[in-house]
Amino acid sequence: MGASQSERCTERQPIRRNQADMSNKSAVILVSGGMDSATAVYEAMEQGYEPYFLHTSYGQRTEDKEYECAKALAEEVDAADFLHIETGHLSQIGASSLTDEEMDVADADLESDEIPTSYVPFRNANLLSMATSYAEATDSEALFIGAHSEDFSGYPDCRPAFFDAFQNVIDVGTKPETKIELKAPFVEWSKTEIAERGLELGVPYEMTWSCYRDEEPACGTCDACAFRLEAFRNAGSRDPIAYAERPEFS
Repeated sequence: MGASQSERCTERQPIRRNQADMSNKSAVILVSGGMDSATAVYEAMEQGYEPYFLHTSYGQRTEDKEYECAKALAEEVDAADFLHIETGHLSQIGASSLTDEEMDVADADLESDEIPTSYVPFRNANLLSMATSYAEATDSEALFIGAHSEDFSGYPDCRPAFFDAFQNVIDVGTKPETKIELKAPFVEWSKTEIAERGLELGVPYEMTWSCYRDEEPACGTCDACAFRLEAFRNAGSRDPIAYAERPEFS
C-alpha cells in the first residue's frame, strides 16, 4: 500500500496557471479519485471556481490507484494546486474493511440500510478538517465534497445534517474574516443523477476509480462497483473502466 501508514507527509504539485488566467474565486475540492468527487470538480468549475485539489491516502486498500486517478485528473483540468496528504491514523484506528486487511470487503447489497463494513469511523470529519485548513490558508471561498443520497443511507457522515453541522464548525472555528461555504452539491442526488450530470459536463470517467477491493481491474461486485455500474446503466452509458466481472444489472 505504498509508503508506511504511520508516515505523515504531503506532496504538492506546482501551481502552473498564470495569474491572468485564474478565476476570481477558488474552491478546495476533496478529490478521492472516484466518480463522485471528479464530478464535483467539474461542477465547481462550472460554477466558476478555480479548483484546488486535496487528496488523502489513509491506508485504504486501493490508495495507489486512487492517488494515480486524482493526480491524473488534476493534470487534466490544470488544477491550481494538488495537495496530497498521507496519514496513518485512520488505518491505525481500523474498524473498517477499507483499512483493515483482516476484514473482508462485503459483496454488494444495494437494498441494505445497514452501515456497511466499509464505513471508516468519522472519516469525513477528518477529511473536511484538513480541507478547511487548506481552504483558509489559500483564501478559498468554498469547499466541495461529492457525497450523495445513496451514501448517507449507510454512512452517517454523509448525511445533510452532518454537513450542516460541519458548516457551523467552519464558521466558529476559523478567523472572523474567513468565509468558507461547505458545498455538497449532490447530497440529495442519486448516483445515476451524478453520472448523468458528469456525462453532461464531460467528466473523463476513465480517469476515475471506485472499487473498494482491487486496483485493476475493478472487482465489479463490491458496493462501490455495483452502485457505479448501475448508475452508468441507468444513464444509458457504458462505464469506461475495466471490470473483472459486470453483474447483470450493468
